[in-house]
Amino acid sequence: MAVFTYKARSRQGEMVEDKMEGNDTMSVAMTLRQQGLLVIDIKEQGVGNKDIFAPFKKVKLSDLVIFTRQFATMINAGLPIVRCLYVLSEQTDNKKLKEVLEDVRKDVEAGLARSETLEKHPKVFSKLYTEMVRAGEIGGILDEVLLRVASQLEKDQELRRKVKSAMTYPLVVMVLAILAASFMLIFIVPIFATMFEDLGGTLPLPTRVAMFLSDILTSIWGVFIYAGAGLGIYLFLRWKKTENGRQVVDPYMLKIPAKIGDIILKVSLARFARTLGTLSAAGVPILQALEITATSAGNFVIERALLKSREAIREGLPIYHPLEEEPVFPPMVTRMIAVGEETGDIDGMLTKIA
Repeated sequence: MAVFTYKARSRQGEMVEDKMEGNDTMSVAMTLRQQGLLVIDIKEQGVGNKDIFAPFKKVKLSDLVIFTRQFATMINAGLPIVRCLYVLSEQTDNKKLKEVLEDVRKDVEAGLARSETLEKHPKVFSKLYTEMVRAGEIGGILDEVLLRVASQLEKDQELRRKVKSAMTYPLVVMVLAILAASFMLIFIVPIFATMFEDLGGTLPLPTRVAMFLSDILTSIWGVFIYAGAGLGIYLFLRWKKTENGRQVVDPYMLKIPAKIGDIILKVSLARFARTLGTLSAAGVPILQALEITATSAGNFVIERALLKSREAIREGLPIYHPLEEEPVFPPMVTRMIAVGEETGDIDGMLTKIA
């Protein structure tokens, strides 16, 4: 048996901190509840060494999908929420998810709602996730909503996989082209430059440009050029994630040639349609659903269009009407939404659009 330190609140409202022996945190929590105490925190003594790599660890989307499906199954089977969270935190292999689930379980034991505890971990549980859980709690269909969330995450995962597959070939070709050109300029061109100098005469302009670039890259300036290029790309990617960066870059992302901009637009539209359909089917109010969908679309142009449409819908207009005025939404999308509203099957129509 291990020794656990605990923090609990008595029926009189007094804070109690003490130690207790037990097989695990769940058995200690059950014992304390039998004594009439409200458990706030339980920690095993000797288990508190901080992981220096903890800030860099993430919860994979696949792990979150498995947790969500198992959580829904256990709730449907009638297991208490605290027991579900304890079992799931014990069996997951992802250390980051284990820590998060333990924190969630402690908050639930302290009396917080599930959605409120999930909101404390925005890097793991998105706003879409927490709002759907809140809708499931209110409607008493948490297990059904969790299954919808799992399906949404799985489709999002599949969408990411398709995008990565489509973008891998052009990226690999571009990287290999840069490496090949650098190798030629650094190692091959200098050999020919010596030969040309011995021959004398005036060289063609393209040859002189290649030799000039070779001289730069083989000197100390070459190091600064490559280091500066790497730093510039890193800073650009960081800036691109900021609000100002998204406003500037995202419109141009949709205009990239060679079908890349078209892929980015379709990915964003698919995410918009699937997210809005899932939220609507879960019972989330349409204005709130549009706000969540806007932040989840992944492109500032679509986000701005949805937030602008949200104000028009608040005044009583149908969903498709303000979207028709936004050029980012193709006619096929807005017309299918219009048909869905007319037939009362907006959820199913949005899924078909996605």
